[in-house]
Amino acid sequence: MKEPRNGGSDWTSEFKDEIVGIAKGGAKHPGTKPLLAGAAIGAVAGALLPVVTWPVGLVAGAGLAIYNRVKK
Repeated sequence: MKEPRNGGSDWTSEFKDEIVGIAKGGAKHPGTKPLLAGAAIGAVAGALLPVVTWPVGLVAGAGLAIYNRVKK
């Protein structure tokens, strides 16, 4: 299993640090573009699926994008 980036902290603090960094850095933060791309892909997938609506897809896509960014 891979060790957390910040010296043994749990993954929730890594998620928090990433989200705060994106919120403070805006478009200049390196995590903003993958987050927006994941949200857009999720929204399109949610619009195409019969049961899931686009807001649910948007949140799921953004969450998956942050998860993939933090776990690396």
